[in-house]
Amino acid sequence: MSTMAFRRPGEWQAVSAGPVLQRAPGALQPPPLEARLPINTRVPQEPRGGAEAPRWWWLGCHGGAGVTTLERLLPGGKDAGRQWPDPRYGGPQGVLLVCRSNYAGLTAASNAALQWASGYTPAHLALWGLVVVADAPGKLPKPLQAHLQRLQGTVQRLFRVGWVDAWRTTEPTFATASRDIAEIGLELQSRPWIEHRNGR
Repeated sequence: MSTMAFRRPGEWQAVSAGPVLQRAPGALQPPPLEARLPINTRVPQEPRGGAEAPRWWWLGCHGGAGVTTLERLLPGGKDAGRQWPDPRYGGPQGVLLVCRSNYAGLTAASNAALQWASGYTPAHLALWGLVVVADAPGKLPKPLQAHLQRLQGTVQRLFRVGWVDAWRTTEPTFATASRDIAEIGLELQSRPWIEHRNGR
C-alpha cells in the first residue's frame, strides 16, 4: 500500500510504507487493557473568541509527548488530552498520534495504533498518522531505529521532529524550532494533504 510523502512544497509522490494498519475489529488482538488510551465521551469545547474550528486532533500517546508544543506552533490541531475523541460528540474525525522517540514512547505509539486498528476506539475516528518527537540529540540507537522503522510501516504518515537544544531552557517558539516543524506545518496546511484526508 502507498502513502503520500512530503518532500518540499508542491512535490508529492507515492512511496511504499509497508503493511499499513487498517481497522479490522475482531481480527486483531488489541493491546493489554493497561496499555490502552481511554475514550473521551464528552462534547469538545467550542473554540473561543471566534477562533477557527480544529481540523484534527493531536493525541499524545503518553505524558510529555510534545502535544502542547505542536498545538502552539502548528495551527489547525487541538490537544485531545491523551484520550481518544469520539466524533459523534463533535470535533474533527482525524487524529495524529504524538510520541517521544525513546523506547517507552515508541511502544506507547505502537499500542495506540494497534488499539485503533483492533477496533477499541470510536468507529468513525480516522488515524491520519504519527508525529515522533526526538527525546535526545543525535541519532537514534540501532534498537530504537529498528523499532521506529517497524512502527513507520503501520501508519499512513510518519513525521519526525528533531531535537531543539534551545527548548531545554526557553519557551518553544516557531523561530527556534527545527526545520521539521515548518515542513510539517506546510504539509498539514497543503491542498494535497487536505484533499487526501477528505477522500478526494
